[in-house]
Amino acid sequence: MSMSKSNFSVKQKNRIILALVSIFFIVISIKVGDVYYNKFVSWLSGKTNNVVSLPQLNEDPFHLGLDLQGGVQLTYRADVSQISDADKDDVLEGVRDVIESRINAFGVNEPNIQINKTVDNDYQVIVELAGINSIDDAIKEIGDTPKLQFKEQAPVSGDAVEANLSIINDYNSSLKTKVDEIYKKVKNGEDFTTLAKENNSSLNVSSSSDVSVGIENDGDLGWITKSNNSDVYEYVKSLEVGQISEVIETDYEYVIFKLEDKKSANSILLSDSDDSKNEYKVRSIVLNKMTESDVSDLNYDWSSTELTGANLKNASLQFNPNDNTPEVALEFDSEGAKLFGEITSRNIGKPVAIYLDDMAISVPTVNETISDGKAVISGSFSVTEAKELVQRLKAGALPVPIELVNQKEVGATLGSQSVQNSLKAGLIGLLLVALFMIIVYRLPGLISVASLLVYGVTVLTIFKALPLWLALIIPLFFVGLMIYSFNEMKILDIPITILFLIVGTVLLICGLNPVTLTLAGVAGFVLSIGMAVDANVLIFERTKEELRAGRSVKDSVHEGVRRAWPSIRDGNITTLLICLILMFFGTGTLKGFGTTLFIGVSVSMFTAITITNVFLNLFLGKRVEKHSWLLGVKKKKEENNN
Repeated sequence: MSMSKSNFSVKQKNRIILALVSIFFIVISIKVGDVYYNKFVSWLSGKTNNVVSLPQLNEDPFHLGLDLQGGVQLTYRADVSQISDADKDDVLEGVRDVIESRINAFGVNEPNIQINKTVDNDYQVIVELAGINSIDDAIKEIGDTPKLQFKEQAPVSGDAVEANLSIINDYNSSLKTKVDEIYKKVKNGEDFTTLAKENNSSLNVSSSSDVSVGIENDGDLGWITKSNNSDVYEYVKSLEVGQISEVIETDYEYVIFKLEDKKSANSILLSDSDDSKNEYKVRSIVLNKMTESDVSDLNYDWSSTELTGANLKNASLQFNPNDNTPEVALEFDSEGAKLFGEITSRNIGKPVAIYLDDMAISVPTVNETISDGKAVISGSFSVTEAKELVQRLKAGALPVPIELVNQKEVGATLGSQSVQNSLKAGLIGLLLVALFMIIVYRLPGLISVASLLVYGVTVLTIFKALPLWLALIIPLFFVGLMIYSFNEMKILDIPITILFLIVGTVLLICGLNPVTLTLAGVAGFVLSIGMAVDANVLIFERTKEELRAGRSVKDSVHEGVRRAWPSIRDGNITTLLICLILMFFGTGTLKGFGTTLFIGVSVSMFTAITITNVFLNLFLGKRVEKHSWLLGVKKKKEENNN
């Protein structure tokens, strides 16, 4: 009885895992085909007159590289002959950031910009712009040497101020109309909480960068009393439970209150009382008006000063000795110190903007006159942000001429043809592999094709930029299944667990960032398909050896997976190590090849051991033993009988 109970328990576990795998496969399939899913949702909604309305997904297309999408490749030589060795890296990274900001302004998605050192010790900046067809526009947009400027505020004309007041009046007038519409809705019985969520967040206005806009707020003020919120108390004390107040207008906002409940200090519900100790549960809809402070920054313009990047001797990262927060230290030459002293003396308490290529990279406020040419920019910097600011300042302060030495244009037709050829090659390869596995291994081969399908969709999902929840699910799902499978086989140890966690972590990082697919990257993916099949072949061959020795199907599968694992592990680990080297130290196509191969091999290692193992245990049982031809092998007893 105990043996029967144990067998049922294992089979039940495998069925649960099969259900989880099925749900996982459906979720990632929908994500991979998000475009087609959204079309289906729209079609279904139209057919049912919006009775069935499924949620839409954000569509994340695959990011194609230059050789697949077509575009422009520009190679610049950076003249660093006048730059000290200690500053070269920072300056070149700063130049890279400036070029990237110019390209982003040009509207290019996912530009690939690399710093390369040639064998002749020349420094090159290689710029790849996928999807750009005009090479002249790209060259013009990237331009020449970065320019660093220091600017101060200057009042604009009275006409501009009047224009801003007109903006305020127009906005508040439209806001009043909006308030009246909302009030009609709540009086007609529409859900107050829903309207609060929609309007408390959508109508907030602020020009300040430190004000969050769009944060959901359901308007719940909780229980208020005269002592903790006297203003609201005066408005709601005369309301009945469930009653809505009139629209209340102040200098800064429109407010609508709803009294949801009321009680005395001893929690006995009251129907009518003006006792000052009463408590009121209140919800509100608050719509902020636009005020002059919201457009105060529009009342100023930035005027250039004589201080430029040529006067900046150095910029460096340092830490405040009092609280150890990161700061950016500036040091000017003698002329720059004089100019900076004049600027700071007339702008105490006001901001001074630092512009790089006509874009503000920092707007610090002047606290005092600085006459010695040494200043510190402090604030809520992270170390990374402070380093980036230093790099940008150096890029503008230490001029690095860049010269275009090579340009190449890849036509969209060639890119499209490459995509079609790659897809055709991949599909043909998958079909041939599937046929081979089914013909040679029969039913196990068919199971491997199902496992391979899960593998392929998972890899394609990771190639996209995933939301955090899905990027977390994928590695956790496979690592959890792997650990479970190895516990069942009693071969799990600490080094293997660490391996799974490392590979899972790298998969998570890859899932959070889109993979730019190039021809080399597609080649890495196709190669990983071969390695995924190779793992299944090892398992099946080991399983066939056990079947020939006379073991049962269940024991043969168990032993086959256990004995195949060392070969799968060693082959995959060596490949993954090479992939990591290519990912972190390679450039261009080598990096793309290493990234896609790493993702493919990692997922194949998980699917070969977990998915294939679960499928084999579920679908290969005593019934299959009676039809050994389904396994593509004859048992020892059958061979003796023949």
